Amino acid sequence: MTQILPSTETNQPLLYPHNNSNPTITSMDAQDSPRKSYWRCSKQDFFPEPSFKDLSSYRTALSQICPRLKDRLLSRSTDTHELVTLRRESENPMQKCLTWWDLMWMSFGSVVGSGIFVITGQEARDNAGPAIVLSYALSGFSALLSVFCYTEFAVEIPVAGGSFSYLRVELGDFIAYLAAGNILLEAVIGAAGLGRSWSSYFASMINSKNPDFMRIKIDSFADGFNLLDPLAVVVLLVANSIAMSGTKRTSFLNWIASIATAFIIAFIIVVGFIHFKSSNLVPYFPKGAEGVFVSAAVVYWAYTGFDMVATMAEETKNPSRDIPIGLVGSMSIITVIYCLMAMALTGMVKYTEIDPNAAFSVAFAQIGMNWATYLVSICALKGMTTSLMVGSLGQGRYTTQIARSHMIPPWFARVHPKTGTPINATLLTTILSAIVAFFSSLDVLSSVFSICTLLIFMLLAVALLVRRYYVKDVTSKNDSVTFFVSLFTIVGSSIGVAALWNSGVRGWIGYAVASVIWCSGTLGISLLHKHRVPKVWGVPLVPWLPSLSIAMNVFLLGSLDYEAFLRFIICSAVMILYYLMIGVHATYDVAHQNPKETEAEEGR
Repeated sequence: MTQILPSTETNQPLLYPHNNSNPTITSMDAQDSPRKSYWRCSKQDFFPEPSFKDLSSYRTALSQICPRLKDRLLSRSTDTHELVTLRRESENPMQKCLTWWDLMWMSFGSVVGSGIFVITGQEARDNAGPAIVLSYALSGFSALLSVFCYTEFAVEIPVAGGSFSYLRVELGDFIAYLAAGNILLEAVIGAAGLGRSWSSYFASMINSKNPDFMRIKIDSFADGFNLLDPLAVVVLLVANSIAMSGTKRTSFLNWIASIATAFIIAFIIVVGFIHFKSSNLVPYFPKGAEGVFVSAAVVYWAYTGFDMVATMAEETKNPSRDIPIGLVGSMSIITVIYCLMAMALTGMVKYTEIDPNAAFSVAFAQIGMNWATYLVSICALKGMTTSLMVGSLGQGRYTTQIARSHMIPPWFARVHPKTGTPINATLLTTILSAIVAFFSSLDVLSSVFSICTLLIFMLLAVALLVRRYYVKDVTSKNDSVTFFVSLFTIVGSSIGVAALWNSGVRGWIGYAVASVIWCSGTLGISLLHKHRVPKVWGVPLVPWLPSLSIAMNVFLLGSLDYEAFLRFIICSAVMILYYLMIGVHATYDVAHQNPKETEAEEGR
């Protein structure tokens, strides 16, 4: 039996096997050419495109940069190209070994880290008070909207690239490249920060008075870079080595550790409710609604990490069933867990007496359970460890798909024949993270904060609306104009709400006007004909939920300081320079070589 899905770029259907095991590299493909060494390394392996054949070819390519850039800006990939053609760049297939159970615990291990133990106390004391529960509920709902968008794309385009591939299909090469480059940079910085946090946490358990005693101080180095951290490097190397050794092995270790953590969290919640005092919840809104929203923007980061799990779609046995259960199910459970933990904390201890640096540990000490602080420490260390392992899996697969498209050298796209994992790509992110973690302090790493996670969540919601309502050369001119005007209305009104909030305006008139404009834009899209309806799993209440996701992510983007936007602009400028010098020429050559052969291959 076959399942018919309409193509993105035409009205012609694409045929996929009913079990959703999409086309991949087979053993017959490997027999077409003699076995080559996985570790071979030559100029041809890094730059096989005609534009880099010699200096003369490169000069010719640079002279054609304007028409090539225009070609790349206007072109979009296709589902089939991402699913079939690009996978051949890896030479060997990734192993389809994951089920919904694996994905659920991967999401749990990636998301539930040390953040819940650190952020909850700070925000409950300084902003939301007992209403921190509502902050977690709001942030969880916003994260769940993004999970819906990720899930629909992952079911229909189950490849290793995650958001990179989804944006490349719907919004084009250039936007996908900028988004992927920034999220990889954030992932590398985040992994380095987790490594430094792990070593700090471990050292403080041994010597609470000096968490830096295991680091090597070099007085001649600048502040922020003068405390060398070999333990952070070791932790990163061990976690990433496990990820490189095999996907199923990493998944097994993750869910064993995560199940143990689940029992510890259950213990924390039960003890918290046993010692619950309703008098501690008064006043419930010490700083009103503003405190709840401010905290919601902060605690949102405790939900990030699920996007790395979406990159595992290529290794999922049955994407149409396993991905919705794994992603949507796990994020729903995590939201409930976070709310219960926040309620337990504020019920045990008056919010004004919560220790902002070690909320749960001090709370247990206040009720005479000093030994329970060790459970909190173990839970936090485990959370950081599993976040590193799952993050390493996701980073490697992001890098693999980017390399498959030749935006970076295709040498990083190779999948090892024995492990079935992209060792080259994982090594790249591992080495970069280890170097950053060895030299940079947590203060320096925390200042290099990226807006890209929220930006990609917003762009994915935009891409989903484009996927449903706009097909090039098929959508009528009137419908196209209506769609894009409505889309810009949604984004503009969302920016307006964020601007009002951050400028300190609290009157209801401005928000009411912006909300009416947002509703009119969403209603305009809802009246259009849907050119693509998912056959297996789709986001409900389209376009309302994706439109709401856009609004909430723009609102959270507005909560970031100017340094985050400045860093994004600087990093994007560097990435654009690389794209103009290398990426645009490599992808142009790949897109325009042997078009007949490519069409025949995609047809198969």
